[in-house]
Amino acid sequence: MKVLIYGRKQNEAEPLAKKIGFDLVRQNPDFVLSYGGDGTLMKAEHSFPGVPKVILRGGSVGKKASYLSNEQVLALFKKGDYKIKEFLKLSVTAKNKEMTALNDVTVHNQDPRHAIRYRIWTDDNPIEHEIIGDGIVVATPFGSTGYYRSITGSFFDLGLGLAFNNSTEPVDHMILAESGEIKIRITRGPAAVYADNQEEYILLNDGEETIVKKSAGKAKILVFEQGP
Repeated sequence: MKVLIYGRKQNEAEPLAKKIGFDLVRQNPDFVLSYGGDGTLMKAEHSFPGVPKVILRGGSVGKKASYLSNEQVLALFKKGDYKIKEFLKLSVTAKNKEMTALNDVTVHNQDPRHAIRYRIWTDDNPIEHEIIGDGIVVATPFGSTGYYRSITGSFFDLGLGLAFNNSTEPVDHMILAESGEIKIRITRGPAAVYADNQEEYILLNDGEETIVKKSAGKAKILVFEQGP
């Protein structure tokens, strides 16, 4: 079993992993130990898509981490006392580029001094009116406890969630079927398209579109019977 530790402070986790008996590698891992917070987990999935992840707490912030200690988590992992749970991911395409997201895709005004205007189609059905605001968040159930929840005050367990950020008129958030497809056309930009916390983004100008839908790939995260 080849195990890689991922995170800015990965050296902090190496002694414990070696103590429990793991052989650590720097490439082509069978499992990734994500050591940090929720942002580290998203970056780990971006760097090693589809490789099963073990979440280790690397600080006080980490909503997705188990309440168990890192030593308990690694001991259970070593014994094989876990299940692998698969999580929906998003695919976002624009300008012949594609990005994937575990948490959410965000279309946001590039210049915070100016709102953007945009139109939305869900499964080719248009929302009748143009929307003016800071943008829109498309979230997975996994990511619905993050940015989506800060906007809507809610979260969800199934489907795809749409949250409208600082719209000039009230627009209710929406939950679509997991198979849903969302097309967003910028009518007054520019707007930037982001996937999770990745540094890369796509810039959209007036008349340009992006499409968000379920990705073919899924994230795999280990869960432990003694954990939440």
